[in-house]
Amino acid sequence: MTTLDQLITEFDKALRTVFAPASAVRSMPGADLPEAVMDESVRRHTAALMRVNHCGEICAQALYQGQALTSHDPSIKQALEQAAQEETEHLAWTERRITELGGRKSLLNPLWYGGALAIGVLAGKFGDAWNLGFLAETERQVETHLESHKARLAEEDMRSRKVLEQMRLDEIGHADTAMRLGARELPVPVKRLMLLASTAMTKTAYYI
Repeated sequence: MTTLDQLITEFDKALRTVFAPASAVRSMPGADLPEAVMDESVRRHTAALMRVNHCGEICAQALYQGQALTSHDPSIKQALEQAAQEETEHLAWTERRITELGGRKSLLNPLWYGGALAIGVLAGKFGDAWNLGFLAETERQVETHLESHKARLAEEDMRSRKVLEQMRLDEIGHADTAMRLGARELPVPVKRLMLLASTAMTKTAYYI
């Protein structure tokens, strides 16, 4: 594949991630459960939480794309591509749940994607060990974030809860894979900077 072909392919991935409906191989968790009865304020709150999670999956796609572009190890590329496929399913599940709740996706998704892609490329430039370390830490923070969102859901909203729980389990698997492949532990200041950036994104995406 030529450089131009690769650029076209990667640009197509970006367009499909941000603008096209996502697809999933696995069935959406909790799809067979009845919809909970929620008042309008709770429904809006839940849709906003799902919008935040959808934004996180947009960022995950971009991060994996950027990291895979800069990795030279075939096994690591394969692991990143596998994780990206599961994140695509998360994208589809959260998108569907937003629709079910009568919400909308973030208006800033192109911005989130572009920023995460740049971060992914930068992480990959430091070498595969640090690249994987960044991946592992990202997944750990996402796991914590999903747990906090589960606690903020209405107790009776089992459909949303099932989606977030399966996403959490997948993120744990991604972090474990990264560690198995030789991830290096990131310095504490880097972890804190990542947390600050993700907090800013989640607070913004809740409303916009």
